[in-house]
Amino acid sequence: MVYVVMKVLMGFWCSLALLLMVAFGIVHGGSVTYDRRSLIIDGQHKILFSGSIHYPRSTPKMWSDLIAKAKEGGLDVIDTYVFWNLHEPHRGLYKFNGKRNIVRFIQEIQSQGLYVILRIGPFIESEWTYGGLPFWLHDIPGITFRTDNEPFKFYMQNFTAKIVNMMKSANLFASQGGPIILSQIENEYSLVEGAFHKNGVKYIRWAAKMAVGLQTGVPWVMCRQDDAPDLVINTCNGLRCGETFKGPNSPNKPSLWTENWTSRYPTFGEKTRLRSAEDIAYNVALFIAKNGSFVNYYMYHGGTNFDRTASAFVTTAYYDDAPLDEYGLVKQPKWGHLKELHTVIKNCSEPLLYGTQTTLNLGAQQEAYVFKKNSTSCVAFLGNSAHIDATIQFQNVTYQLPRQSISILPDCKNVAFNTAKVNTQHLMRAMKSQLQFNSAEKWKVHIDAIPNYVDTSLRENKVLDHFSITKDTSDYLWYTSSIHAQSPNTQSVLSAFSRGHVLYAFVNGVLVGSTHGSIKNTHCNLEIKINLGMGENNISLLSATVGLPDSGAHLEHKTAGLYDVKVDGRDLTSQSWGYQVGLLGEKLKIYTSTGLRNVYWGNLGNFAQPLTWYQTTFDAPAGNDPVALNLGSMGKGQIWVNEHNIGRYWVSFHTHEGTPTQQWYHIPRSFLKPAGNLLVLLEEEKGNPLGITLDTAVYTMV
Repeated sequence: MVYVVMKVLMGFWCSLALLLMVAFGIVHGGSVTYDRRSLIIDGQHKILFSGSIHYPRSTPKMWSDLIAKAKEGGLDVIDTYVFWNLHEPHRGLYKFNGKRNIVRFIQEIQSQGLYVILRIGPFIESEWTYGGLPFWLHDIPGITFRTDNEPFKFYMQNFTAKIVNMMKSANLFASQGGPIILSQIENEYSLVEGAFHKNGVKYIRWAAKMAVGLQTGVPWVMCRQDDAPDLVINTCNGLRCGETFKGPNSPNKPSLWTENWTSRYPTFGEKTRLRSAEDIAYNVALFIAKNGSFVNYYMYHGGTNFDRTASAFVTTAYYDDAPLDEYGLVKQPKWGHLKELHTVIKNCSEPLLYGTQTTLNLGAQQEAYVFKKNSTSCVAFLGNSAHIDATIQFQNVTYQLPRQSISILPDCKNVAFNTAKVNTQHLMRAMKSQLQFNSAEKWKVHIDAIPNYVDTSLRENKVLDHFSITKDTSDYLWYTSSIHAQSPNTQSVLSAFSRGHVLYAFVNGVLVGSTHGSIKNTHCNLEIKINLGMGENNISLLSATVGLPDSGAHLEHKTAGLYDVKVDGRDLTSQSWGYQVGLLGEKLKIYTSTGLRNVYWGNLGNFAQPLTWYQTTFDAPAGNDPVALNLGSMGKGQIWVNEHNIGRYWVSFHTHEGTPTQQWYHIPRSFLKPAGNLLVLLEEEKGNPLGITLDTAVYTMV
């Protein structure tokens, strides 16, 4: 009893001490502290530039080069999420090998002299399937995600502690001499907090207390969380945090920008929204001018959503317009323009961090942000937020300011950098064809089986939820039933309604129609005329998802698949349905060298059919240029190279301009052998493999 009382008292005094330290602006995290101006590392205030590079969106052999290019681009920090469903795909079964080897990734960052921001989450969103949550959580009794719910908090804390202890064991926190200077708990929770009312507030307080209690020795952050508890720093995410950030919710916290979006992630069917180097630089300079001290580019290298890891409708290529493109190549002028900006700001760090800031009005939409430490240490940011050029006077000198730009004067006199003036050479990526797969003799094909009701073992007198049945083990779920016709050549109308994302309808083994949704409306409805033969007719409906949702409150309640089926107005929804998870070719793993033998492969015919598997072999192109498949002649499906799942392709889903959202699909060099590489494609529609080419990516001057 005495021990319990002493333990409670010790906990009270420790908590009180931490609160007092926050109140007086002295927050210790081993070698990392902070005050209202910036993070303080080893006693030195820091202005830091960071870039998001996610270890599973590249390959281990790419890590070193990506980090080196980020460092050369003027970055001090690499930021990464931790991907829970990648590391714990089954409850209690952990994987940290290969591209999952987060410790090795962080050690590589450390070896190159950079810091790390570890965004544990463990909910991350990130356009990653299920927001990074493992699907087995869905089946935990009584669970509600991301709220004051004991089952969820138990598993969330368990995984968070697992990662923290792994980092501690490898001495990776800055308090241990490692590179991790910040950790993040939760992710943009303010977007869903209101849906949980008081339980949302309780949860965010619990999450902060739980994280701090893990004693990492470095500070914790919560992005986009204005009500982050005092022991956690609230940060900004967005395009224009210099304009939109309300600021730290305590006068003793620094202004940190955890996500400066370098473009916009694309989704199938939508045109990629790009962002110019000038716009990024302008908003970074404005944030620094308003006392910001940390900027993280999301993404600095987006990489590739291999396998089935992309969330709903998100392409395989991720943030290809980042300073380092999908292949890890430098994207100019974005990379070079930002590098110049970083250099200039770093050269001004002394007055920025230790000087007194004043703001001067120079016109209707023009301002000067001046930092002065003493008579010889002065830096000025001259900003023009107008959409026209401006001429201003500053300290009796005339300056020309392009529209939407900031000029940086390291000595308060001479312009060293203007955000709108790009000096870096513009480069354009070219895809050079190295190999054509236009020889029919080199292709082998296998057509997947269309199951009927009698082929199924799982049956229910209702249509079931796609997610609950597949449990994210496959994109595909077959719904099978039958309908009786009284006479031959009966014409009927089949109506099928699905919550997404794609639906194929087969009658007696023949494709009669298909439809799909989009990122803006995942529902897809099909209404088609069908011909029925006398007697029983097999109805086989294939529901296909294109990734799980990654955001929103009550993610555990999100559903997909059929919910209403009619023939000539007759409701079939409550009649007996048989189910098959996945395609037979998936079950037999015919995309592997051993699985190929499990089915018969025929020659390439003249007529393409849906649900066809194609296989061939090829030699790797010479050189070191990145490699990609040009699938412009295909429809929709998945790709395997030497048993590596490259990801989903969907070339047939065009933008409003009539072009594919993504046509080239990255094959990392580390996946290839010099010769005899096995290529397998699953084509859901009716693509033409003879039009596929193997290309390499290079940049040329514009």
